[in-house]
Amino acid sequence: MTTTLRPEGPETPTAAGGRTRRWRILTNGRQIGSLRTAAVPVGGQLWGEIAELEITEGRGRGRGTFGALAAEEVLRGWGCTRVDVRIPDSAPTARALAGALGYTERSLALAKRLTTAPALPAGVSARPFEEDGLRAWLDRSSADYARALVRSGLTEEQTRARVGCDQRLLPEGADTPGNALASLYGPDGGPQPYGSIWVDLHLTDLPDGEPLAWVMVVEVSPAHRGRGHGRTLMLLAERACLAAGVRNLGLNVFADNEVAIGLYASLGYGITNRLYGKQL
Repeated sequence: MTTTLRPEGPETPTAAGGRTRRWRILTNGRQIGSLRTAAVPVGGQLWGEIAELEITEGRGRGRGTFGALAAEEVLRGWGCTRVDVRIPDSAPTARALAGALGYTERSLALAKRLTTAPALPAGVSARPFEEDGLRAWLDRSSADYARALVRSGLTEEQTRARVGCDQRLLPEGADTPGNALASLYGPDGGPQPYGSIWVDLHLTDLPDGEPLAWVMVVEVSPAHRGRGHGRTLMLLAERACLAAGVRNLGLNVFADNEVAIGLYASLGYGITNRLYGKQL
């Protein structure tokens, strides 16, 4: 049997300036699956994605492996420096295939359906983020984020590209519309916060059309870690979403951060997708 990859339609540009194309996987001329490749601009680089991969006939015969490797060749031809694939948590076979092909699990996407605004613990309060401290806070958060990206498998150059893109997401600072930024303070009302949080209140739309908010940064000050303030900051995020009329909140957590994963699970967040990647 001969398995080949053929275009299903023309290549199309994406809104972000990338490119994408759907492909048919054929065995002896008969379609037995499909996939879609995408190239995403990230700070002057192109990062590849296997956005879809489905085998509809003859599973367990290496056809998924063929599809993934064929997609990688397409992405190399497009000039991509790495490839990522988001795999539903409910697809253990696909996750095993990714591992066998040299992909490393980088992060998990979690989400929660919000119902009622949670109460905050006694003695703490939230304040709007002070603009004069925003840049220093973002710089510290970006440094922590960069170290985690390198641990997850990105190169130093790829990390700089990723962090540089994210730093441009607040063009109007703390007053950027559609975002919520707050700091958590203790009962003494001192000048140093316990921690801070940033939520994009409408990152994207879910398939049913409802908005999905996203936790961009949650950080507990080093001197106050291990005291439950991370949980309280997440409660602040949920309250901000509900105040804006948004009932779906998601976030990413790096796969090696077992403490954070346990915290989010205890708050009712469930894993939706797992991100795997490797260098091309």
